[in-house]
Amino acid sequence: MVRIEKTVAENPDFIELVKQLDADLAERDGKEHLFYDQYNKIDGIKCVVVAYEMDQAVGCGAIKAYDPDTMEVKRMYVVPQGRRQGVAGAILSALENWAAALTYERCILETGKNQPEAIGLYLKSGYKIISNYGQYSNVENSICFQKEVKHVLDT
Repeated sequence: MVRIEKTVAENPDFIELVKQLDADLAERDGKEHLFYDQYNKIDGIKCVVVAYEMDQAVGCGAIKAYDPDTMEVKRMYVVPQGRRQGVAGAILSALENWAAALTYERCILETGKNQPEAIGLYLKSGYKIISNYGQYSNVENSICFQKEVKHVLDT
């Protein structure tokens, strides 16, 4: 059974999972990794979740304010042995609920075309592909998504 804990970016388990995420992304993105890395700093992120299975950290994710109505999902990762077990979906759901509880209306996110598992998760979770936003506007390798979350807590 997966347990999701709210925490902050200074959490040691989150920091370790982000190191693993960055190593994975460096391999997938190759020379483009440096571009993405500059936008993925965790300093000051206040809304972080870590997923635990039998007290072992197996996944993480975070949200941060993008604008007054929108939270951006960041740093989603599940360790290889924890994949295909619903961990990523549980993390994403917890982040969406947190955003809704903070009265944000939507979540947005960016992922790379070299991450088919992530793309599948977001589509399965009700995210819609949108035009690339912000720093990703002219990045061919990026795919951006959005989901309305203002009513998540009403169900």
